[in-house]
Amino acid sequence: MAGFIELERARVQWLLSTRMTDLPFAPEPGVKTTFRSITVDGREIEFSEGFNDLHTRVYQEMLEGRGFRIADARPSIELTHRLRHADVSTADAASRHPLLAKT
Repeated sequence: MAGFIELERARVQWLLSTRMTDLPFAPEPGVKTTFRSITVDGREIEFSEGFNDLHTRVYQEMLEGRGFRIADARPSIELTHRLRHADVSTADAASRHPLLAKT
């Protein structure tokens, strides 16, 4: 699934895929196949590592009284709701996500 969303201060083109063929590298047996990146003002930041224990760390912070509040999560929940209920369409080749250009 891929899409485009225009926010107050950002235009976001996103891709969420579980297909190995959508990876920007050739997968090898026994090697990680996770890829996460964001490009801001033409500069790519790749952050595929460091997510293994993220949920555990969030829960530990909550138990210590330093967790997120509903007001912190509300914008993310509202954005997710908008994405889930958006009209689905097929993009033309010019507006397709760069990682999907090869398909």
